[in-house]
Amino acid sequence: MTTMVATATLHGSYQPDDCRFLLTPIEGQFLSIEEKERRIQSGEAHYSEMIHREPAPSAEYLTLFDTLCTRYAPRLAREVRQLARQLLLEYGRSEAPLVLISLVRAGTPVGALLRRALVDHEEQTAAHYSVSIIRDRGIDRAALDYLLDDVGVSPSRIVFVDAWTAKGVITGELKRDLNHYNAARRSRQQSEVPVRLAVISDIGGTADYAATYEDYAIPSGILNATVSGLVSRSVLNDQVPQGAFHGCVIYDELAEHDQSQAFIERVAAHLGDSAAIRDVVTRDDDRLRQQALMREMLSQIRKDYAVEDINHIKPGIAEATRVMLRRVPALLMVRDREHPDVEHLLLLAEEKEVPVIVNDDMPFHACALIKALERDGRRDEATQ
Repeated sequence: MTTMVATATLHGSYQPDDCRFLLTPIEGQFLSIEEKERRIQSGEAHYSEMIHREPAPSAEYLTLFDTLCTRYAPRLAREVRQLARQLLLEYGRSEAPLVLISLVRAGTPVGALLRRALVDHEEQTAAHYSVSIIRDRGIDRAALDYLLDDVGVSPSRIVFVDAWTAKGVITGELKRDLNHYNAARRSRQQSEVPVRLAVISDIGGTADYAATYEDYAIPSGILNATVSGLVSRSVLNDQVPQGAFHGCVIYDELAEHDQSQAFIERVAAHLGDSAAIRDVVTRDDDRLRQQALMREMLSQIRKDYAVEDINHIKPGIAEATRVMLRRVPALLMVRDREHPDVEHLLLLAEEKEVPVIVNDDMPFHACALIKALERDGRRDEATQ
């Protein structure tokens, strides 16, 4: 097995200025979704050690993606501009670039669009890097060291970027791990990294900057590699050399289905529509309200459906979509079956024969439950 060493010039199918992935390309050692789920839930392997081969999206599914782009590209562009203005209000305009570090890979398209908004419409230079973060393993410290020590970016100009929050698991992972990372750098009298996260949709109320708290179908959230530069989610196993950036698989075979750069251009075409842009400031009371809504709903779902592991509950359209595409789902809940934002989820549920129920009390449009697999006559605890 040959492992290719990462370089900072990896940009997948994006234009080089839009995104630079700090990842190590590796060869795919693919498992089925079912086998991957079995190993996760049995504790045999951490989810980050395994990957399944992503299939090409169907023509019907791509039609739904196209419909969502038509419906929401103007809104997403407006929210990207609003987020850009929040950052400029906080960080100030400067000749020093803002350094956007998106979290692979949901954050990658948003990071690319945010850079476009800052550079093309706010007269602020910006650079965008996409970096791995893995639950229970933390953020890629080799990537951060590279940016701080080799590239020489200004720590005071760094902001982390993701597309959405849900339960806040990755937000918590980011903040905890950066605190440890900064403590180690402080002991060596090295510069530290600010712990600040910007997202489009903050339904979990855990981000520092957000454009909205509403759950809606951000179009990039319904596809995988084909809207993320043909790059897989990050992998951390024995194929990744010690000290290298976290790994990824490049899905070249999906090139004919790729929407990555087309999606950026489609949304970017609306970034100049400044008439509808509002200056939005993230407020503590808004965050606290969202946290309470999420906490109460998770508690109710856990009680109603006897869910032992909180990580088996995936709230929000985007997280529910991930379950339907990448895990073994047990149940899909939607707030309104007729709402157009859940049409793709209903299609996936039909294809995978997943039961669907309506829960109109949810503060978000959808929620999926991961199936707790049985082993030796008993249900396993999930580890993801």
